[in-house]
Amino acid sequence: MKTFKSKVAAALVLGLLFTGCASDDGGNEPSGTATSTTRTGTFTYAISGDPSSSNAINTGDRWGLTFANIVYEPLARVDASTGQTQLVLAESITPSDDGLSITVKLKSGVLFSDGEPLTADDVVFTYTIKAIKENGAADALWINDQPITVTKVDDLTVRFDLPSYSAAAVSGIATETFIIPKHVFPADTDFSANELPSYVGSNGYQLAEYRRGEYLKFVVNENYHGDKPTIPNLVLRIVANADTVKAALQTGEIDAAYVVPAQIPDLATSPVTVYPYPEGRVAYLGVVVPKVPNEKLRQALFFALDRAQIAKAAWLDAANYELAYTILPPSNSWATSDVEQYTQNIEKAKQLVAESGVNNPRLTLGYSGGDLQAQAEVAVIQAQAGAAGITIELLPNDNYYDEIEKGADSAVDLFIGGYIMGTEPDGYGGLFRSDGSWNYFSYANSEVDAAFAAGATAYTENERRAAYYQVQQLIAQDAIFYAIADNLKIIAINDRISGINSAKLVSIYTFADFAKLSEK
Repeated sequence: MKTFKSKVAAALVLGLLFTGCASDDGGNEPSGTATSTTRTGTFTYAISGDPSSSNAINTGDRWGLTFANIVYEPLARVDASTGQTQLVLAESITPSDDGLSITVKLKSGVLFSDGEPLTADDVVFTYTIKAIKENGAADALWINDQPITVTKVDDLTVRFDLPSYSAAAVSGIATETFIIPKHVFPADTDFSANELPSYVGSNGYQLAEYRRGEYLKFVVNENYHGDKPTIPNLVLRIVANADTVKAALQTGEIDAAYVVPAQIPDLATSPVTVYPYPEGRVAYLGVVVPKVPNEKLRQALFFALDRAQIAKAAWLDAANYELAYTILPPSNSWATSDVEQYTQNIEKAKQLVAESGVNNPRLTLGYSGGDLQAQAEVAVIQAQAGAAGITIELLPNDNYYDEIEKGADSAVDLFIGGYIMGTEPDGYGGLFRSDGSWNYFSYANSEVDAAFAAGATAYTENERRAAYYQVQQLIAQDAIFYAIADNLKIIAINDRISGINSAKLVSIYTFADFAKLSEK
């Protein structure tokens, strides 16, 4: 086994910079140490669960977005850890001089997997459907409570019209909107559902079979406009148990899987290479606000905690993480450390418990029982809270996000979470605005809403920075979100697989382009 180190990225691309570039292996592909390099014609990647939604319009979890990125393509792709943007279906993206419209020219000759051409009609259809709030993921396509609209200019050109200026508009249009074909969907299709009646896309693979709880199998899209995949079959095998994943990596039963630092020594004699890479992720402890409405009790809990100890328990070595203090990862250039950091103070925590008026507080903490890092985090949190007189009851549940979304009716008061929202600070509004599509905290603060709106529409960087500074301070004061760390993601890949650098390890999707992987 070999390990490749990388540093947490801290880059931010300023302005509306779009570069159509692709990295190649450049002679840096690691040499294989596997005893066998037999070509199987299949790349098997173990994932921890089913996509929460296979609907490209509203999916928002890691595996749902990975699925979407295998089958579909966006106009452009933004690397969440670096802010760099690569044109995909777009040939060019051109904002107007007044910033109130954006013209996108599409690449010609792109076909969907059923052989039909991808045109401006499909782009207009996709963005119109996604901008409907009821469909569940419209946040980036609204400005000051009005939607961005898109119209067809010609068969390969569309124009996005903004209701008002927004510095975040280009990022919002480019990020995580996968173009779906208008011609395959009946007029009565429910785009708020978790599944669609058809999965016709334009990327290198197309879905062949999906057995929930078992696997998703993809085959080559023969109409793909790029270089066709050389591995005929791609399988996402669903394996929730971390020990089972490790054993399958050791035997070569699977070709790739995410691992945690504690598992790496056990892979030392296995024919795999371990690749750590940054995602710009924030790992955190969240509060379901209607379940814990007492602010002093929330503050007491946070003062009882020591994020450094929690992070060390989960990721072992400081090289694997950087401590976080706000809703933005520390690598984000908009992040500030000038917030209430809740430096551990047990006596102050006890005092706040007394002031809260809650006798013998007991809080239920939800987390994924199969997640080794979450297990480590909750054990430390439970012990630290107990020292301040707060009893934490652990509730392992691999579907605990379903509980969180029940708000006041949730079975959990607290939860372990993590998100990757990119370098554009406006994107975090979907988590913390009162009407945000991913407001798992059931949090509402009109000042936060106003600050997010001000940041998106400000004309100068100083004005934007002031707005997002206020956002971070207000959320910290309200004690509904306890940032822990920005941790590296670590993937183990069998040495019989090459093309890792060409496929490019990226945030959320694992690979920017699975089609560029190959067998040795």
